[in-house]
Amino acid sequence: MKKIVYILSLALVVLLSACDDSTEVKSEWQIAQEAGFQNVTLKIGSDGYNSVTSLSNAGFIVYKEITDGNGVKPLFTDKVKVLYTGWYKRDWSKGDTYKNAEGQIIKNKVIFDSTSFRANNPSTFSVAATTGGYYSSGGLIDGMSTALQNMEVGDKWEVWIPQELGYGAIPQTSIPAYTTLVFEIELLEIVK
Repeated sequence: MKKIVYILSLALVVLLSACDDSTEVKSEWQIAQEAGFQNVTLKIGSDGYNSVTSLSNAGFIVYKEITDGNGVKPLFTDKVKVLYTGWYKRDWSKGDTYKNAEGQIIKNKVIFDSTSFRANNPSTFSVAATTGGYYSSGGLIDGMSTALQNMEVGDKWEVWIPQELGYGAIPQTSIPAYTTLVFEIELLEIVK
């Protein structure tokens, strides 16, 4: 009996050591958020930019131009003034609001930050993304940095950012981990 237990224990150790730690089991949320970004990419087509920072090179953003500006593009080292609204959807297969099975109206579009919350006072940002592509105090996520470096002063874009160029696995106060983000950004000026 001891021999069988020893053999089973050894087999279990070998089996567990053979497992690849890099194998990621994705949550339903992460899968749905990735699918939402892929669907937007298919709808919009080729209007996108690869990450322009040397920090992550983890993917690309997709955008839709709302207003065409005619100014200069900011550099990686510049500071800019912008108006913006950042949001995400709980369920990318549904509209911004919808009725559930009980007839309740569900707010699906979650606005997590906006200059409109601050009387539309423009925000000033350094264009450079933070290390690792993810946001930390005082810097931008890679996706926002990429968008700003490709916009002209006067442009207003709606930008979809995959989680790899957003907050990734790091949840924020009101944003779950692995969330596809959307920003409406108006580039007002380059601060000198």
